Amino acid sequence: MTNEEILKAFKDTGALLEGHFELRSKLHSNRYFQCANVLRFPRIAEKLCGQLVENMKAAGVLGKIDGVISPAVGGILVGHEVARALDTKCIFAEKVQGEGVDATGKPNTVLAMRRFAIKPGERLVVAEDVVTKGGRVQETIDLVKAAGAEVAAVALLVDRSAGKVNFGSIPMFSLMQMTPETWTAEECPLCRQGSKPVHPGS
Repeated sequence: MTNEEILKAFKDTGALLEGHFELRSKLHSNRYFQCANVLRFPRIAEKLCGQLVENMKAAGVLGKIDGVISPAVGGILVGHEVARALDTKCIFAEKVQGEGVDATGKPNTVLAMRRFAIKPGERLVVAEDVVTKGGRVQETIDLVKAAGAEVAAVALLVDRSAGKVNFGSIPMFSLMQMTPETWTAEECPLCRQGSKPVHPGS
């Protein structure tokens, strides 16, 4: 798929939204990728994730892959389609309650392996839909390493970080790199205008 075809798929399915949003990172933005909208359409999801796998193969970084792992919930469908293109299994990490509360008073959540086990020595691809700061992807990488396994690559549909997110020596691939403006809640000009952010989910 060309970059134009990829962007068209996001726009045509309503996955690229404009408005006033609070991201999972607590930053505010005027644009939001709601990848669930493009992933509603299995054939489009298959093409997008298939292209992502082709890009990884072309870079020659994959080698033997034992599976794909994603952070729930947004990454699950991406992980499934990436695994299909790689002809391997897919598993996911799930949110569980952690210690303390976040800035809004809600209980903190962390990722954990509840349904699946990671075997020592496995080589896995970590797949996610969108990253801004990359926190959930890093948590997933940490789970893989703690199990004695290896992360071969990180596969993303959208990198919103302006290239700032990296995972050390682990190669990262994204179909789309876009940099919508983001602000802290205190700096947000939309909030100053009286607008309230919405939480559309991933």
